[in-house]
Amino acid sequence: MADTYATAREMLRALAAKDISARELLDAHLARNDGLHTKLNAVIETDIARAKKDAQAIDDARARGKPLGPLAGIPMTIKDGFDVENMPAVCGNPALVGRAKTCPDAAVVARARKAGAVIWGKTNVPLMLGDLQSFNEIYGTTNNPYDVTRTPGGSSGGSATALAAGITPLEIGSDIGGSLRHPANYCGVYSLKPTWNALPQAGHIPPLPDNWFEPDLNVVGPMARNAEDLRLLYGVLHDSAARPRRDVKGARVALWNAEPNWPLSAEVKAATVRVAKALGDCGVEVVEAKPAIDGEEMMRNYMVRIGAEMSANLPDAAFAEFLAGQEADKRAFAEHPDWTSGASYRLSATALYRDVTRTLVARHRMKEQLTAFYASGFDAILMPITPVPAFRHSQSESFMDRHIEIEGRTWPFLTMVNWISLATFLHAPAIAVPAGRTNDGLPVGVQLVGTWNGEDRLFDFAAALEETLGSFTKPAL
Repeated sequence: MADTYATAREMLRALAAKDISARELLDAHLARNDGLHTKLNAVIETDIARAKKDAQAIDDARARGKPLGPLAGIPMTIKDGFDVENMPAVCGNPALVGRAKTCPDAAVVARARKAGAVIWGKTNVPLMLGDLQSFNEIYGTTNNPYDVTRTPGGSSGGSATALAAGITPLEIGSDIGGSLRHPANYCGVYSLKPTWNALPQAGHIPPLPDNWFEPDLNVVGPMARNAEDLRLLYGVLHDSAARPRRDVKGARVALWNAEPNWPLSAEVKAATVRVAKALGDCGVEVVEAKPAIDGEEMMRNYMVRIGAEMSANLPDAAFAEFLAGQEADKRAFAEHPDWTSGASYRLSATALYRDVTRTLVARHRMKEQLTAFYASGFDAILMPITPVPAFRHSQSESFMDRHIEIEGRTWPFLTMVNWISLATFLHAPAIAVPAGRTNDGLPVGVQLVGTWNGEDRLFDFAAALEETLGSFTKPAL
């Protein structure tokens, strides 16, 4: 039986040497999923007949000496926010059940398939990708492989679980509110939130089918268990040749892990310090510093922006409820002016065009501030991803009205998006890397935020950290 925890590059070498066939490699991953499905519920739909046919075609082409793509024979699952031929995106939404299976592959899925990936399944998500957990009324709840009582995050939670459980070596996810970075953090894997518009969003839901546009803030990106596999998949999705790795010695990184009203657990903050030390061991100069950006102002603008974007997919009845509750929400916000509160989010979802436009003005100014910061000699910013490691499943109410405990104090649930807002609101790339385990054995990660279109340099940092600090470690399944 093939090792489903091998790297994608190791699998490719074994395939090229004919030590294993694409059919055998696929069968090993299918068996792995079969053995863990009841426990984890990561994969929620399959197209095994098509996958076996595709794998056999690759084996036949290899036997004939035909040229093959850079992912030839690698089995893959895809987040259920992307259309896949024969497996249209449902996004946990009952209204999308029964969509025509003749849908074309999403743009990035088509690129992976053209490169030879054998796509066999879809991974679970929250309803319309709108939560930091992965559960819905159609497919149920996906569990964290390190502790099944806890969430793997969302919205790419099924993707991260499948990676960490050895069900797939590569995945494609998406991110508008940390949806690539949160799950990577909670499941001890790698992800890349690219520069906005670096990868095509066509075929991603939301927006709803037949209402396609490229939402501001949203990106699609790769996920993997190690840095070089992440670089490999990004090159395929970006349709560009991977740049050779460069040494990080002499680089300069800012450590930003303190911000008023952005709480952090002690273990998460310790992880950023641990990574900072590891970068120093690689010859990187790490300095406690941040751009001249007011975190509170950035969050205010980000919340208005994301609320307005997400509201485009709200059912009319839900939007009407938000409108009807405006006055109550205004009073609640006046009493407790917290931009991560449920009242704030609902007000953002019904914001005036004037208010949304003002976020663009603020973003332009903050991009100039970030540009000046990088121009002063910094290559990246090291930051936390979430305030806490993976938390216990919490599905009792809307995410807008949930709370989370951080170091003995209760905070609004949406406090979880504070630290991801910089890269998202300003369209910058950010890479999530593992940073060890907590005392309870839960993974904890960090992110490095880079310059626009500076993904290659982020891969360099991730690879260096992998060698210095260690990489992915298997859960005890």
